[in-house]
Amino acid sequence: MVYTAAAEGSALVGAAYTAFGAVLRGLGEEDSWRPTGCTGWAVRDLTYHCLGDARRALVALHSPTPDAADRDAVTYWQDWAPDPVGAAHGRRNARVGASMFLHWADLRDLYTETTLAVTDAAEHADPAARIRTQGHVLAAGDLLSTLAVEATIHHLDLTLDLPPDTPAARPPDDAALGEVRRVLDGLLGGPPDPGWSDERYARVATGRAAATAGEARVLGALLERLPVFS
Repeated sequence: MVYTAAAEGSALVGAAYTAFGAVLRGLGEEDSWRPTGCTGWAVRDLTYHCLGDARRALVALHSPTPDAADRDAVTYWQDWAPDPVGAAHGRRNARVGASMFLHWADLRDLYTETTLAVTDAAEHADPAARIRTQGHVLAAGDLLSTLAVEATIHHLDLTLDLPPDTPAARPPDDAALGEVRRVLDGLLGGPPDPGWSDERYARVATGRAAATAGEARVLGALLERLPVFS
């Protein structure tokens, strides 16, 4: 089942956060130093980054505005094209922030507490209510989609170095991965057709994996538009 941004958004973001948090709970102190799919970030750094996103969500869900929306669940991502300079600053910010946590469990538990608070706020939000975040106005339902998409893509980053047979290396929520596909289709103007799974689509379309020669032939000129965001 694929949730839409305007309907059952709280269930969607709750499922994405729950799946991400389940991976974190399976990781110990040493595991927190494992690399992820984000250049330069260990598990700790990525978790700190995602904690910041959850905090932003709490602020946004309590920042109503009468202004008209200028972004939706799809167009929100148009502002997040690859940016090497911005990415470098982001990597440093997360590394410094995460380093302030002496014990991994403290950071992990704070992430869990914060995402539970976001999920509760989402359950009480009117999906049509307009909110402010990152210089834009979105419907709350669309915001919840963006949160689920970000958490799900970072879930793929989180598990990249984990042995696939370990309990912690569980995949993202299926519905949340389906929402990632819906958003990517919207950005590309329609679904590409290399026979991708949702996970493969997410990895290639966001620059986390390169298209194979066969995939590139099928994509044709569409390949030049990837990654659509990073």
